[in-house]
Amino acid sequence: MKERQRIVVAMSGGVDSAVAAARLHDAGHEVVGVTLHLWDYPDDPDAKGGHGRCCAPEDQYDARRTADALGFPHYTFDRRALFAEQVVAPFVDAYVTGETPSPCTTCNREVKLAELFAIADRLGAHAVATGHYARVGRDADGTPYLLTGRDEKKDQSYFLYATPRAKLERLVFPLGESTKAEVRAEALARALPGASKGESQELCFVGGGEHAYTRFVEERSAHRVRPGPIVDDAGRTVGEHGGVHRFTVGQRKGLGVALGRPIWVTQIDAATNTVHLGDERALAATGAYLDDVVLAPGVALPLTARVRIRYRHPGADASITSAPEPGSARLTFREPVLALTPGQIAVFYDGDRVLGGGRLRVATKLRDAGPELQALSDPA
Repeated sequence: MKERQRIVVAMSGGVDSAVAAARLHDAGHEVVGVTLHLWDYPDDPDAKGGHGRCCAPEDQYDARRTADALGFPHYTFDRRALFAEQVVAPFVDAYVTGETPSPCTTCNREVKLAELFAIADRLGAHAVATGHYARVGRDADGTPYLLTGRDEKKDQSYFLYATPRAKLERLVFPLGESTKAEVRAEALARALPGASKGESQELCFVGGGEHAYTRFVEERSAHRVRPGPIVDDAGRTVGEHGGVHRFTVGQRKGLGVALGRPIWVTQIDAATNTVHLGDERALAATGAYLDDVVLAPGVALPLTARVRIRYRHPGADASITSAPEPGSARLTFREPVLALTPGQIAVFYDGDRVLGGGRLRVATKLRDAGPELQALSDPA
């Protein structure tokens, strides 16, 4: 992208998007800063969290200050109703039905990119740029594909796995080849507004503080929250919970019971409102059923790939095959993985190239597998 273009830059008010905009502006492009106003926080400072966040209303002012300092226009668009409908409501629904959602993937797919491209079209912009740590590559015929960011610790390709070809054709990631340390140093050297701002570590609409997720869900679904039994791996009732939304598969702390040995949440059965506990082996899964599967251009099933089952997961070798239902697939791991959590996203990789992904629905537990697979996790 060497010729001058009009580019809409998504600006969250943070360091990453500020540096992304600055780099494009320096390269001679006609930059238009856009901030999506997605959520309003209450006046209680504890609700905003103490460790940084993105998309808060005050961030639009930091984005505007950056645009003014660099000398390009900036606009804020109110998308609170859309965000509440497409991200917040499904987030709450997932927790009260025993799943652990991935709202940032939903937001990028259903809100941020969709709205940014619609705005870009209205403004006559050629491209959309974001501060994500990801890259776009191209095959010999020019077909674009998504790549991981060079900084493995900050790579955000996981959240963008479902980006369609039409958007990849016009997406620009100015930070894709940079590390976070390099970006932070550049922001400070440029004296950009908010250059010393902290990292966004909490969900932008939940905030921080102990039990923040629990409070958030209960405030919006108290009529759907019911107490129920907590059972151990022998099927004995060992306690009572205040709602399945308080738990996630793989959780070890805050269970409300003590069995005198290490214990984890191994299953959440929303149909019976039961939380199941067990040892670490009971967390092991040999595969999963996926729905809402999206594949990159030119990719087809079956395939083998490295699969990340949550954002910070390092990945595990697996095969992905078609399942009977449209948009579904079966995932089979070469070796068992721990804490495969319904509601999370499995993303497929070939090296640093994103092949696609889907939502985890049902795990195939090691205990239900045949003896050959079970032997994979037996101690030597």
